[in-house]
Amino acid sequence: MPALPLSTSPEVAEALADGRPVVALESTIISHGLPRPDNLEAAREFEQIVRDGGAVPATIAVLDGELKAGLTAPELERIAAEDVPKLSVRDLPVVLAQGASGATTVAATSWIANRAGIRVFATGGLGGVHRGASASFDESADLTVLGDVPITVVSAGVKSILDIGATLERLETLGVIVLGFQTEEFPSFWLTSSGHRLDWRVEDAFAVAAVMSSRDALGQPAGIVVANPLPLEQQLDPTVHDAALTQALGEAEQQGLSGKDVTPFLLQRIVEITGGESLRVNLDIARNNIRVALRIATAWSELSTADQI
Repeated sequence: MPALPLSTSPEVAEALADGRPVVALESTIISHGLPRPDNLEAAREFEQIVRDGGAVPATIAVLDGELKAGLTAPELERIAAEDVPKLSVRDLPVVLAQGASGATTVAATSWIANRAGIRVFATGGLGGVHRGASASFDESADLTVLGDVPITVVSAGVKSILDIGATLERLETLGVIVLGFQTEEFPSFWLTSSGHRLDWRVEDAFAVAAVMSSRDALGQPAGIVVANPLPLEQQLDPTVHDAALTQALGEAEQQGLSGKDVTPFLLQRIVEITGGESLRVNLDIARNNIRVALRIATAWSELSTADQI
């Protein structure tokens, strides 16, 4: 079997070898989620939040046919400046064979981070089951990958453009643990709550690390989703959100959009309709999730070190 073309940055490799905390970060928020040059500034800020907390950031991407767990400063600039495709897990063999580059989704980031030995990953929101999926079968690969990869993902739930109830049902079917971080309700990205209640709540990072340890002891293969809502004062105004979502959904239907064309259209229209306010909330979500992931990675490092003594 050919060797896995995975390059772990020296900073990340050293931290993993020493048992120090590492937080994986996705690259699609840099390449596709934010406008230039704000995207590079945000990427640097996200990594700095991790470093300021005493951990090591590992931004995940694919560059020149090589999986990357941790980017150098010039590599981060490339992801921010170049027009690279968005890569899910199924795209990885193709882009590697072609020696090409790309930014990684939640699914691909989770897969690569796990292969690099990274246990905690911060993202904005998960992909999920799309509205009307009973007819279109449109469902994000994020869900199936999390059913097969034992990584802990901190997320502000899933975007309200998706079918949140169906997404939670699929996560349950796939054996993915969903923990509400200081909440009993699943968040819906821009909004603090989706109205869907969760089975399990945890109060702090050490409680999450304890679940990770128990899951490992049981040998279960699936990941853990830590549902981390924005504080109420930071969420998008619910009235503005509801009006923007209704308008964007109506426009998508009028234009006859389907499949992979729907999500980018809806997200862009919501940014436009809210006058950029949804983009501000996106950044607050990312920062909030990174801080929680940092605490979990630190707790996991401390728990793992104690187990070895």
